[in-house]
Amino acid sequence: MRGKTVCLLGLVLALLLSGCTGGGDGTAHGRITLRFQSLAWQQESVEANKQLVKEWNASHPDVKVEYVQGSWDSVHDQLLTAFEGGEAPDIIHDASDDLADFAYGGYLADLRGLLAARLKADIPRRSWQTTTFGDGVYGVPFLQEPRVLVANAAWLKRSGVRIPTPERPWSWPEFRAVTRQLSGKGTYGVAWPLKEPVSATLNLSLSTGGRLFHRGADGKVTIRFGAGDEVVPRTIHDQANTDRSASPTTLGSGGSDTLPGFFGGKYAMVPLGFSYRQQIVQQAPKGFRWQVLPAPAGADGLAQGVSPQTLSIAEDSPHKKEAAAFLDFLLRPKNMVRLALGDWMLPTGTAALRDPALHTAKDGWATGTALAADLRPAPAQSVRGYPEWKDKVATPAFQEYYSGAIGLAELRDRLENDGNLVLARYQR
Repeated sequence: MRGKTVCLLGLVLALLLSGCTGGGDGTAHGRITLRFQSLAWQQESVEANKQLVKEWNASHPDVKVEYVQGSWDSVHDQLLTAFEGGEAPDIIHDASDDLADFAYGGYLADLRGLLAARLKADIPRRSWQTTTFGDGVYGVPFLQEPRVLVANAAWLKRSGVRIPTPERPWSWPEFRAVTRQLSGKGTYGVAWPLKEPVSATLNLSLSTGGRLFHRGADGKVTIRFGAGDEVVPRTIHDQANTDRSASPTTLGSGGSDTLPGFFGGKYAMVPLGFSYRQQIVQQAPKGFRWQVLPAPAGADGLAQGVSPQTLSIAEDSPHKKEAAAFLDFLLRPKNMVRLALGDWMLPTGTAALRDPALHTAKDGWATGTALAADLRPAPAQSVRGYPEWKDKVATPAFQEYYSGAIGLAELRDRLENDGNLVLARYQR
């Protein structure tokens, strides 16, 4: 009898406990729990994110944030599955060029009425444009990285070439001439890692007035490959096929693949994302001297397209106000600097960008920070159908052009004619 009484009491206690625990709304014992999925992957970045979550939890006992580790490699498909299954995290780390489908699909909360005025004012309008879809804002752009030239400092010094600065960058013709001067038998002035050629080409082409995507009065987008769009791809093509100043073997490589050859003295320069500096610091042989240079400039100066990292709130989250308060905490200027240093990237916030830690000559921080004002939304940010156009049309066309298999006229024809057929299906 005593055993049955114990079992009955246990059942009653379990029922009482279940009544005090929220179901899927993230509330337990009066305390709210928010799930924050972070894509931080570098050790310093993971540590910075986890430490900030710990600091929030210590000062906000009624709203606990649970850190969830995600991965850049699978984030789109993973989030789509989570959204459709009703299991999305409350706070979502992603990139602005991945948000369009989620925003238009109704999976992300419109942040316009949720964010603190301080945060909205601190981040420039041009950055907010990267997360604006239709009439809503669906993410906070908080980290960004320009593409820069990472150069063998000793090689450049021996050559006697003019060293560019953000105030006096190389023009694209001068850059081509410099790479010819730096090339020799078995060595190259530059190694272009263009395994993913589309974003690199389009983003750098903003400096030469390239736009490629043109939105008409009816809101529909068409592709026109004009004079400004030609400069960057023609420079890369001629370096690889005419001047022999760019390594042909790296055109199909990723950025990390070029580092051994760079350290080994095979290439004088490699165009890379700003965050690659961490790998260089970790992997460069002892005594190897390198420096960060601005990418070449064109008719529009150092303008360059970027797709910032973003933080969004799930539309299904029952605690949007609390999630927005956490974003405001996470992105305070000092905290944004910590996140930027951990990821070796630039913050979008104007207050954070003034921090002295981002203006040191060491590891090229000052050069990168000087480029922040010239960063613009990537040209294809809000173009419906861009992923299909990129994968099926633009990537193979650019790869064939850079390898010398097709000429500029055929590249234009495929980008425009085949590309507009793809975009038309998304704009009916």
